[in-house]
Amino acid sequence: MKQQKYADIYQSWRDAPEAFWAAQAALIDWSKPPETIFQANETGDRWYVDGEMNSCYNCVDRHVAAGHGEREALIYDSPMTGKIEKITYAALQERVECVAGMLQNHNIGKGDRVIIYMPMIAETAIAALACARLGAVHSIVFGGFAAAELATRIDDAQPKMIMAASCGLEPGRVIAYKPLIDAAIELAEHKPDHVVMWQRPHQQAELSAPRDVEWQSQEQAARAANLRPACVAVKATDPLYILYTSGTTGIPKGVVRDNGGHLVALCWSMKNIYNIAPGEVFWSASDFGWVVGHSFILYGPLAIGATSVIYEGKPVGTPDAGAFWRVMSAHGVRALFTAPTAFRAIKKQDPDGKLIKNYDLSSLRTLYLAGERVDPDTINWAEAHLKIPVIDNWWQTETGWPICANPVGIETLPIKKGSPARAMPGYEIAVLDENNQPVGPNETGAIVIKLPLPPGCLPDLWQNNEGFQTAYMVDYPGYYKTGDAGFLDEDGYLYVMSRTDDIINVAGHRLSTGSMEEVLAGHKDIAECAVLGVRDALKGEVPLGLLVLNDGVNRPDAEILAEAIQLVRDQIGPVAAFKLALRVARLPKTRSGKILRATIRKIANGETWTMPATIDDPAILDEISQALSAIGYPQPIENE
Repeated sequence: MKQQKYADIYQSWRDAPEAFWAAQAALIDWSKPPETIFQANETGDRWYVDGEMNSCYNCVDRHVAAGHGEREALIYDSPMTGKIEKITYAALQERVECVAGMLQNHNIGKGDRVIIYMPMIAETAIAALACARLGAVHSIVFGGFAAAELATRIDDAQPKMIMAASCGLEPGRVIAYKPLIDAAIELAEHKPDHVVMWQRPHQQAELSAPRDVEWQSQEQAARAANLRPACVAVKATDPLYILYTSGTTGIPKGVVRDNGGHLVALCWSMKNIYNIAPGEVFWSASDFGWVVGHSFILYGPLAIGATSVIYEGKPVGTPDAGAFWRVMSAHGVRALFTAPTAFRAIKKQDPDGKLIKNYDLSSLRTLYLAGERVDPDTINWAEAHLKIPVIDNWWQTETGWPICANPVGIETLPIKKGSPARAMPGYEIAVLDENNQPVGPNETGAIVIKLPLPPGCLPDLWQNNEGFQTAYMVDYPGYYKTGDAGFLDEDGYLYVMSRTDDIINVAGHRLSTGSMEEVLAGHKDIAECAVLGVRDALKGEVPLGLLVLNDGVNRPDAEILAEAIQLVRDQIGPVAAFKLALRVARLPKTRSGKILRATIRKIANGETWTMPATIDDPAILDEISQALSAIGYPQPIENE
């Protein structure tokens, strides 16, 4: 039988979208198979509306029932503790059953919300699966998240319970979680009934009865009493989880993920996009608190019966820039999915890739990069040292799985560096101008997706349909607004250049800061960079580049900055008006590695700003403020 090509599969979806997604529904096990595949709805479209299933059953129980109980489900690898633990599907099922029994003992059932406030440990996955087993709705929040931010999520989700760990581990420090939880509950109007605490040996939490209970003893009690609830059938359209993402107003938006469409889309993605088969080891070097952690550490790999790595560490510093190579060599990782920032950090500390030679990476077939736009220089470095394809892909918290990708499991499309390739089935992309009209090939505009969105994408915001419509649906009627800007080339390859907020207007010319970053990243001495628009009395806005140099660069800053400015002038042209460049030691980022450009821009322009909830190291913003001040920013605003 002739193997189908990407173009054939994409066209089959376009010709008959409901038939396409009806066929994909066979990828998962249903307690009641759906008959109605799609239903348009005023508040948000729905998939598999009359189907019933359970996500935990699909991720755990069905593999044990099929005779794969001894296959490894999770590998917990922690350079922070020096511990490696391998958990089979049978062992995972036993633990999830007992934790679900523990939850049921505390009156958690179908539809109840549970906040999970935990680090990168196996128990975080077990907690989520136990909630899914009972039909409860989980909301994973980064362990160590600020109390005020946790409080807003408590008030929005109104959880009956918080499942937590006593502490998180960072290089050189232990972060106690209990004081943050106590402060958040104090701030919140809604008060959870219970806090269930996984006590880590590095720092134990003081528990206050009757609200606080110890996880270990409660799980053991459920085991002793043989409290092992079966999986509860839920509607495909029932929520599996709420994942909060920052809105433009700073108020978090609770992205809802349904059960049925979500698992169908992830099963399709694991095979067709990431080329992973049951039993193979997939490592997504992210955090459970991000959508990547939900989709491709937890649910995606387990849904197809693969093995997923849970890594409690950093790309550098735990202990060195060879950390990723060690993990892949030790566990036979077939594909790594990580943020471009991780590779920039590795490249900065080990620009010649010397540490790679210490490890056997023969198992590694593919490297996938996503989370931020991938500059060609980072791809070139990874390709040169790893000798494997480096594949970009682009998606969002809201979509839950890739919008654009190179479907390696179907065929590897020609790689165009700087592009995440082409739209996946379910997504029809358009690029529109300010009048909502399509632009031509290679013309920059707002990237939108034609409705309806495919299975797996958000059907709504948690108890906030008005906010859902306002944020995503009203600006471009008939389309979902991604908030990203870029262009489609003549082959249908998408180039995501920046957020729409990062398109700057220089003397009437609309310019992408992302295109300037791409040029700067090609300089041999520049490890990473950020370009943002700052106010200018004459031109309205001008670009400012913040540059982080590779370790060991000894040339004068002025010489490198002059070369960087000339590079942009040569490759983009004088129209870019790129004359401001500044060396900084580090760039402020979220915990997933996204550069906080909007915050830097506000600081540079003297605008009011608040500390981003997801920032990895707040001290960096002080460094940026001082560096900007040294070159006269923010500039005083002249009175008109």
